[in-house]
Amino acid sequence: MTTAFTESEERLALRKAVADLGRKYGQEYFDTAFKEGRKTTELWAEAGKLGYLGVAVPEEYGGGGGEIGDLAAVCEELAAAGCPLLLMVVSPAIVGTIIAQYGTEEQKQRWLPGLADGTSTYAFSITEPDAGSNSHNIVTTGYRTEDGWRLKGTKTYISGVDEADAVLVVARLEDARTGKLKPALFLVPTDAEGFTYNEIDMGITSPEKQFTLFFDDVLVPKDALIGSEDAGLEQLFAGLNPERIMASSFATGTARLALEKATAYAKERQVWKAPIGAHQAVAHPLAQTHIEIEMARLMTQKAAALYAAGDHMAAGEAANMAKYAAGEVVCAAVDRAIQTLGGNGLAHEYGLVQMLAGSRLSRIAPVSREMILNFVAQFSLGLPKSY
Repeated sequence: MTTAFTESEERLALRKAVADLGRKYGQEYFDTAFKEGRKTTELWAEAGKLGYLGVAVPEEYGGGGGEIGDLAAVCEELAAAGCPLLLMVVSPAIVGTIIAQYGTEEQKQRWLPGLADGTSTYAFSITEPDAGSNSHNIVTTGYRTEDGWRLKGTKTYISGVDEADAVLVVARLEDARTGKLKPALFLVPTDAEGFTYNEIDMGITSPEKQFTLFFDDVLVPKDALIGSEDAGLEQLFAGLNPERIMASSFATGTARLALEKATAYAKERQVWKAPIGAHQAVAHPLAQTHIEIEMARLMTQKAAALYAAGDHMAAGEAANMAKYAAGEVVCAAVDRAIQTLGGNGLAHEYGLVQMLAGSRLSRIAPVSREMILNFVAQFSLGLPKSY
């Protein structure tokens, strides 16, 4: 199957418009919000009002009717402007995609319009304390009741729950006794009785926080179940491939910002007779970073195009490889940028040291580089399964 994945004029125009919005706020706005314990509410609201958050939501539910590649472009450009919105990866990409594909008409009418215009935000919870990368070992369980479902379990490292109206919870059903994951997806309001959460103290410069969630016999109605209880992994991975595409765009946007700062500094900083950018020891790592960013962006665009074309197997492979490439380059980009600035690279005013922890996270979440290598070894190369 041949799929073109060059970007259209419309998407390039979208990128420019979003970049303009990002520059209106900028890294200083983002860092100040973090320091003052505020959220990026103004930026989120304006992005929603302008239609950027809902660009991939179907038109009949208030969205732009675009593709995951359009949403990824929005995510990348905001990150490149110094305003990386982590909840874009979660709310419109994962939750929005799953509801749009598997929700009932009533569920779509109820949940998608607010997501499209940014007035509603949803979190996504799959990770559990004891399951690690083995999602087959999740133990959060949905039990049938006369009127709906009862949820019991714990999730951890879940983003933005304090900002969310509801959480899409990956649980297993009470009759899944085979030992294999039979996921069922429940949309749980954050004000539901029995649902609580604790913030995890993270060393990441971001207004968006991480939480451990507790479901203590949380009762939800029948229509809290999104999709079919028998759809299994199919409907779960409908959201996870877009998650990887978005995470890649999030990382490449941050890498672009780091490279931009380092390049500007290398052009102006003069220690001997010429700007330091004239020296190959400085110039070559920055040139290498540019090449690696463009390769990661290209793979991300390919993954998005394959996903939009409905080639989900190929999209899964490309999305994993894009996530790997983007995670590697953002770590390298930030490190090389700091090295270019020397001591100034660790001064807050230059805006690089704040990126360190967040860039490092890109090699871990939402899927670790090691699990991606396992995937590629097994599915791309046909090597024996190693775990």
